Amino acid sequence: VQLQAYGGGLVQAGGSLRLSCAASGRTFVVETMGWFRQAPGQERELVAAIDWRDGSSKYTDSVKGRFSISKDNAKNTVALQMNSLKPEDTAVYYCTAAQHRLRTVVAGKGRYDYWGQGTQVTVSS
Repeated sequence: VQLQAYGGGLVQAGGSLRLSCAASGRTFVVETMGWFRQAPGQERELVAAIDWRDGSSKYTDSVKGRFSISKDNAKNTVALQMNSLKPEDTAVYYCTAAQHRLRTVVAGKGRYDYWGQGTQVTVSS
């Protein structure tokens, strides 16, 4: 499975950005897609993930109410709408996919198997 991420860029605090990720190849194995981010000097963290079958989703607490993840099964794409952006959202964002259902990954019984290239999101104060 190959993942191609789009979007990102520079935005002022309070602004919005939309990230998109397209999956190709053996997409039939994908059960979960999501976004991680990594800021300089920090560990990579899960931002949001969505179950490919039932659309259930999970967000890290710091983005709840501001970010929204969505999917388009027909196009094998996932999007992350980021609103009310804060300087602390600045990071490299990575698209990811797993062969396990979201609930399995959340339970720690599955891992993210595929990664796209990162895309920089910079929020200025």
